[in-house]
Amino acid sequence: MNAAAPRARPFPWSEVMGFAFGVLRLSPDAFWSMTPRELNCALETVCGSAVSVPARNDLDQLMERFPDRQNRD
Repeated sequence: MNAAAPRARPFPWSEVMGFAFGVLRLSPDAFWSMTPRELNCALETVCGSAVSVPARNDLDQLMERFPDRQNRD
């Protein structure tokens, strides 16, 4: 019997955007222009601890599921 693969937690967009807009007071343009590394540095600075970031494999899977551009044939 194969064990089911663990279900990935959804990304906490509401909490992250709330932090970015409410605590950091970023504009939407500034927030969406940030890299994950920049956002993580801001979180570490304010929260005082490292925040777990997605592994490369997780990021690749997200990029595959939600591409920035749709292929138009």
